[in-house]
Amino acid sequence: MNNRADLTRYARLSIAAAVITIGMKAAAYWLTGSVGLLSDALESVINLVAAVMVLAALLYAARPPDESHEFGHDKIEYFAGGIEGTLIVVAALTIGWAALGRLVEPQPLERLDLGLVLSGAASAVNLVVGRILIRAGKRHNSMTLRADGHHLMADVWTSVGVAVGLVAASLTGQLWLDALAGLLMAAHILATGARLMRQAFDGLMDSPMDADGRAEVDRILAAYRAEGIEFHALRTRKAAVRCFLSVHVLVPPRWTVQHGHDLLERLEADLRAAVPNLSTLTHLEPIGDPTALEDVPLDRS
Repeated sequence: MNNRADLTRYARLSIAAAVITIGMKAAAYWLTGSVGLLSDALESVINLVAAVMVLAALLYAARPPDESHEFGHDKIEYFAGGIEGTLIVVAALTIGWAALGRLVEPQPLERLDLGLVLSGAASAVNLVVGRILIRAGKRHNSMTLRADGHHLMADVWTSVGVAVGLVAASLTGQLWLDALAGLLMAAHILATGARLMRQAFDGLMDSPMDADGRAEVDRILAAYRAEGIEFHALRTRKAAVRCFLSVHVLVPPRWTVQHGHDLLERLEADLRAAVPNLSTLTHLEPIGDPTALEDVPLDRS
């Protein structure tokens, strides 16, 4: 299994990026008075809070199973993702409220050139760090890192939208365009937060393993079926980086216990080799025994 503690270096990178971008975007807002840049700065504050939660979640997930959590602590990543999504929603509502106020009473914009330079530099930081986190999350199968990376990428697009609104307001003299950009970005941020909350909910509800993992399982079971072995009551669930699989294995009734045991050992080893971080639970049954069919309603294959 991946050493989850090693992943904390990515969370620390995200924290550093958030601190840097908060300073840049706050300075850009102070120079320009733009509500769009204010929304950008507020989202960076949420980024910092989220990055700290990511670090705490990865440290907790790295703890080995214990008497209180015999299947490990990996599901903490879903709690962290849900909290991050909630914070993003709160930030979006705050940004939207501020933008509505400026839409009613537009305020003059100042020193847009320097403000946009600072905002662009902050976006470049988020772009680089966001891509790093997404790649690391995919490589290490970490929902928390992927969510944080996508959050930073959403921040990049928010900054692009704000910049477009500021330029349009400056060129046309229509100051309400700045507020409109803030509203549009609030809606975009709200959608991002809702998506993260939905992913966290799905994880806490024991969603099955992803399509690639299931395809590997089906491939291996097909090879054993060619040997005359049958399966049913196949169920899987995913807990962040870990996957769990249970399946009933039907073998010829004249097999000895040792023969059946050897088969299960070989089957479980093949499954674990094909699907990283997989925990397996197998149940041996004789083919043709009517009682073996009583669990058919459990079949998910």
